Amino acid sequence: ESEARGCGAKLRDLKVDVAYTSALARAQRTCALILEESGQTGVPVIRDQALNERHYGDLAGLNKDDTVAKYGAEQVKIWRRSYDVPPPNGESLKDTAARTVPFFERCILGDIRQGKSVLVVAHGNSNRSIVMVLDQLSKEQVLELNLDTGVPLVYELECDGRVLSKQIL
Repeated sequence: ESEARGCGAKLRDLKVDVAYTSALARAQRTCALILEESGQTGVPVIRDQALNERHYGDLAGLNKDDTVAKYGAEQVKIWRRSYDVPPPNGESLKDTAARTVPFFERCILGDIRQGKSVLVVAHGNSNRSIVMVLDQLSKEQVLELNLDTGVPLVYELECDGRVLSKQIL
């Protein structure tokens, strides 16, 4: 909660016309805290499962140590750090991008094309897949991308989605 409030404080000088978040309660709570702290509580919020975190399938609910004990360190590293190898019954980053990127292009960029300022509050992997597109990262480069929690990335975009500027607050 303190990271969310800190993020909101950093965004006080930026006007937000619409916010997007996932269907998961933790992202919705984070979004609400950011908007509250930034003084923008009347902003419409669109919730969609396309922005949900990567689904870890059979690994869901296991901590890292338990996962390593069950499957081995090398296999866990492959699942966590490969682009297109999903855990059992789960999603790879490629699978996550297959749902987040079309949503971004259709909905979020749709608002940007209308001149709106958009806030996206989602999860590490759903955000990574969007940043992959914005920053034109290869599938190898995105694996090295770490997005810090509560640290806003502010992009200025052309209507077609081309990045004019990027700032880390």
